[in-house]
Amino acid sequence: MKEERRKNLGKEKNKTVYTSEYELEGKIPLGKAIILGMQHVLAMFVGNLTPILIIGGMCGLGEAGLMRPILQNAMLVAGIITLIQLWTVGPVGARLPIVMGTSSGFIGVCKGIAAACGDGVMAYGAIMGACLISGFFETALGCFLKPLRKFFPAVVTGTVVTAIGLSLISVGINSFGGGNANGDFGSVQNLFVGTVVMITIILFKHFTKGMTSAASILIGIVVGYVLCIIMGVVLPTTYTDAEGVVKTCSWVIDWSKLRDAAWFEVPVFMPVKMRFDLKVIVPMLIMFIVTAVETVGDISGITEGGLDREATDKELAGGVMCDGLGSSAASLLGVLPNTSFSQNVGLVGMTKIVNLYAISMGAIFLIICGFVPKVAALVEIMPQSVLGGAAVMMFSSIVVSGIKLLTKNGVDSRVVTIVSVALGFGYGLGTTSDVLAQLPSWVGYVFGGSGIVPAAVVALVLNIVIPEGADPLAQKKE
Repeated sequence: MKEERRKNLGKEKNKTVYTSEYELEGKIPLGKAIILGMQHVLAMFVGNLTPILIIGGMCGLGEAGLMRPILQNAMLVAGIITLIQLWTVGPVGARLPIVMGTSSGFIGVCKGIAAACGDGVMAYGAIMGACLISGFFETALGCFLKPLRKFFPAVVTGTVVTAIGLSLISVGINSFGGGNANGDFGSVQNLFVGTVVMITIILFKHFTKGMTSAASILIGIVVGYVLCIIMGVVLPTTYTDAEGVVKTCSWVIDWSKLRDAAWFEVPVFMPVKMRFDLKVIVPMLIMFIVTAVETVGDISGITEGGLDREATDKELAGGVMCDGLGSSAASLLGVLPNTSFSQNVGLVGMTKIVNLYAISMGAIFLIICGFVPKVAALVEIMPQSVLGGAAVMMFSSIVVSGIKLLTKNGVDSRVVTIVSVALGFGYGLGTTSDVLAQLPSWVGYVFGGSGIVPAAVVALVLNIVIPEGADPLAQKKE
């Protein structure tokens, strides 16, 4: 009897005690972690590659045979830097559920640099040289972030988080309609796919429990894949554009990319020779300052949306340092700057799943993609409308996280002024960047595009200029 009891106690001691995916460092089964981690990969996969496709296309990387290896490197880099951000290396990393990837915020400044340098692979080399130096600069900013923290109260970080969400909503709707670069953008089929994906996510999120509720995004995307396959059998898969050219519908899955992709490929170190040009480095340094502010906003959005608290000085500093060092490391592999992905901030805010172990599985999958192109191709062939069905909800949830930050300490006339002016300029310039066309080109590179940059700068300046307690309404009540 005693022997049997001793054996049972030994079994209980060796048995793994699982906790919850809603805990930062909770233990969850491997299968569950892989599924939840894959949601994060699917949310950011296309966005991770898009900046390189745009800037690399301008610089002729495809003609030089460099596009494919750099895209592979982008997945490898994103996975490695995400792991560092999750688990930290010394002071580097936030130890928060942050997914890293190639930043779309740099597209504007890189476009200007490429045009100024005459395009070509040499221009891309100049961008990489500027990224190497600017990444170290952002790392230094992270080291001194604690004394600078007073410049980032809830009204500033909340404004930045809200601006991030607003800038992404149009991206989500664009994907929902099938991508405006495609001739069938906004077709009934694309809208149908996006709607089915969205409804599926809502149903599984709110009308089921446990694993199916937690993995609602992934289930919605899988349903989208299956729906597109069925539609490809029963519906016409081509359309005729305005010029009379017959093209394949954007919701059709291109299996040839999966078939043609290799099973294994070794990453290429420094595929492009770096160049160092001061006129390229200066605008890149400015952009990295703004990126640091955006990262502070992303980290604040994650802690507010997923953990219901404000970020600590250590988390903010570690996150910014990881951004900087990660971007410098990425440049050595020919990859554009890596920053925290706002898409995944939205996913955390929507699902409340903050488990580092689960997101690590997604990071490991990205690293595998860096070596196994065929695995990467399976995600790459996802139709835009499938991604859009999930993206609209995820991006909108970032706005909600920003509003929660802004209203956390109450809203007085000072807060209203700061937020109104910052978002007015930010969102306005983000949607109408042509208004900057008459100003020096570098102004357009830095402040045009997403609108996050002007919103962050205006919020920072007004927070300093307008003193606390400068609320005539509150004084009148007293």
